[in-house]
Amino acid sequence: MTATVSADDRHDVLSNRLAALYLEREQVLAEIAPTGLGDEADRATNVDGHIRLAMLEQRIVAVENELAEPRPAAPKKKSDVVAVGDVVTVDLGDGPETYLLGSVDEAGAGFDVITPSSPLGQVLEGAAVGATLTYAPRPGRSLTAKVLSLG
Repeated sequence: MTATVSADDRHDVLSNRLAALYLEREQVLAEIAPTGLGDEADRATNVDGHIRLAMLEQRIVAVENELAEPRPAAPKKKSDVVAVGDVVTVDLGDGPETYLLGSVDEAGAGFDVITPSSPLGQVLEGAAVGATLTYAPRPGRSLTAKVLSLG
């Protein structure tokens, strides 16, 4: 049996993450709002706060897009290949470690996450249990990972 994160669980995790991002955005907006009637320097806005706000806006848009267009889970084949939404155990050289292959914002589902767009995620998606994979986390460096199990 293969364990996956259900569409409902994924939606709940992403919805909770979105609510937290909205709250954080409100806090940043309160921090960067100009106060008082001081001179020009006193009214200068918080540059770091504006950078944080821009980053939060990007995360909010990304999560809203994920919620608006959920990825359907790929149908399982008899060969038990890894698909987005699967919980997979891999050996990266230090013994078995269990991850969810999915969005960073799904990390709250109780698993560390490997994103499908990461170098490891790209080779992991579609790999069969027992496969030894080689991936390049950065140019000039290659690592191996063995898929131990799904679920």
